[in-house]
Order: sequence, then C-alpha cells, then structure tokens
Amino acid sequence: MTTYVWDYLREYAAEREEILDAVDAVFQSGRLVLGASVAGFEEEFAAYHGVEHCVGVDNGTNAIVLGLQALGVKPGDEVVTVANTAAPTVLAIDAVGAVPVFVDVREEDYLMRTDQLAGAITERTAAIVPVHLYGQCVDMAPVTELAARHGLKVLEDCAQAHGARHHGRLAGTMGDAAAFSFYPTKVLGAYGDGGAVLTRDADVAAALRRLRYYGMEERYYVVGTPGHNSRLDEVQAEILRRKLRRLDSYVEGRRAVARRYAEGLAGTDLVLPSNAVGNDHVHYVHVVRHPERDRIVERLKDYDIELNISYPWPVHRMTGFAHLGYAEGSLPVTERLAEEIFSLPMYPSLPPDTQEKVVAAVREVVAGL
Repeated sequence: MTTYVWDYLREYAAEREEILDAVDAVFQSGRLVLGASVAGFEEEFAAYHGVEHCVGVDNGTNAIVLGLQALGVKPGDEVVTVANTAAPTVLAIDAVGAVPVFVDVREEDYLMRTDQLAGAITERTAAIVPVHLYGQCVDMAPVTELAARHGLKVLEDCAQAHGARHHGRLAGTMGDAAAFSFYPTKVLGAYGDGGAVLTRDADVAAALRRLRYYGMEERYYVVGTPGHNSRLDEVQAEILRRKLRRLDSYVEGRRAVARRYAEGLAGTDLVLPSNAVGNDHVHYVHVVRHPERDRIVERLKDYDIELNISYPWPVHRMTGFAHLGYAEGSLPVTERLAEEIFSLPMYPSLPPDTQEKVVAAVREVVAGL
C-alpha cells in the first residue's frame, strides 16, 4: 500500500458518526447560509484564542484578501512578506492590488528574517504579513515593534499554525488581525474549503463581515467598499465546531509523530526540523532537508512512499511574479531551500507501523547515496 504525505481516511473512520451528525444537524436546521453553525464556530474559535472577534470566510486565501482590505490596505500599497510560502499568501496581496515585497528566511528554521524588515520598508509600505510556517511562529516582537514605529498593520498568516504558541501566546493573537485556512490538510481541517479572520478590533470585524457579504450590512444594499461572496459554509462550520474540541489532541498526535521521526532519523545526513526559541511547534508538515532531495524523493517511490515538497519553487521566481523584478540570488536562503526541502508523512492518525516504514526507507535511501 502506498504511503502518502497526508491521508484523512483513518481520522474519518474514527470520527465518522460525529461528522455525519454535524452534516445532518445543518440540514435539519432549515438554514444553510450564515446560520447558527457559522455563528457558533466564530464564537468558539475566538474564545479558543482569547480574542473578541472571528469572521468565517470561504477559504484561507480570501481570509488574507479580506483581512488586508479590512485593515485598510489599498491598491498600490506595499506589503512585506516572504517568498518561502504557499503561493496564495502572495496571490492574496496581489488580489487587493498591493505590491508584495520579500525578505529572506532564516537558515535554521525557514521563518521570516525579521532583521531584514527595516530595509524593506518604504513610504508606500502599509502592512507586514508574517507567515507562521510549517507549524511554528515567526519571532513577532521585532515585527510588531517595527510596525508600531512606522504605523503599519500586521496580518498574521496562520494557515499552517493552528494551536501553535510563541512565548506562550497563540498564533493569531499577536497582530492586528490573523488569517486562517481550514483546508482539509490543516491542523484544524474541514471537509472542504474554509477560512477565518481573527481580530480584537470591532471596526475591523465589522468591515470583514461586510466584505465577505458583497459589502452589504443588510440584504441588497452595498455600503462603502464593494465586497465579495466569501461566506464560510454552514456544513463546514459545524464540522469545524466538532473538530475544534479536539484541536489540542490533534496537535499532540502530530508532536508524537515528530518525536518518532526525530529519534528514528537521528544520525542521518538529513537536516531535521528545529524549534525556534520560544516556540511550541504543531508540526503541520514535517520538513526535512538534504542536498540530494530529488534523488531521495524519487527513490522512495520504490518503497511506495509518495512525498511532497513545500515548496519546490520560491514565489519570487515564478513567472507569474516576474514583474516584481526579483533576480535569481536575491533571496539566497529561500532559493536554496527550494532545492533541498521535502516533507515526510505527517498527520495525527499516521499509524506507528507506517512511521517505522518511512523511517526505515528514508534511512536506507539516504545511506545509499
């Protein structure tokens, strides 16, 4: 049987009755759009994080789009972020008409180099989007201090960091707003697309609610900035309510898998994940590194192990962003990582015997290079 980097079927088998009950509860409610399930999830997700407001939206990309718009980012503004991220982070910036500006990432943990932020800020800069990558947080103190000094907004990209903590604070509670994705692979994943934005600011929350509903405060009347059709689905919201109660157990399951990998792959030539100072890692993906990455990934197919690369192309070197003018070598760590990193299978229901299979195969392949 082929081992994939992610598989939801074991989790579904364990939670099937509750998932189907969630679906039935929505269908029995008589309300299929922006009903009690969305409202309930928003309240419970906000409470989990200890913030005042959560606004559910249709996906993680639009969580960033609407978050930036609600924070006042306009066409022509610059938004500083990283290129070692999923393309939707940058696509969202582009979608609001803003200009992405990149800083490099750190060699040791692949997170934003906050020491490069000051040099990236110009008179056109409006916001910073730190990406909490692979399951752990960016060092936020320099980000928020610099933002306060220059009057910038901070929108945390938390798509990969549900439940992660930085010096005790949850991802999503350290900026002006925070965007989450509930794509099925996420630490807290729906059974389809979904997203949300957290904020402590009532005005930002009100803007988000308008923007996700065409710009309307009441039906058929658009107020101020025209918005989008970006509502979180009732069915996904009700499923997420049930799964939110198990978020901490999902995190513990991922950490257990990460510990087994760390023990089993110790002493190999792989560069294993490292925790940044002050971080509680949730291991959304288990990214390892080797200069012979492509050979390793290809040879593991002989063991029926199909792996993923997060991410094989730096965003700034994609042809779709060539107009930004970043030459090869402009973000050296980001570019080197794209040639060396790959992800081992990582999800809470990954069976121990499968983990042992992966460890044994990886050790054999790496030793044979």
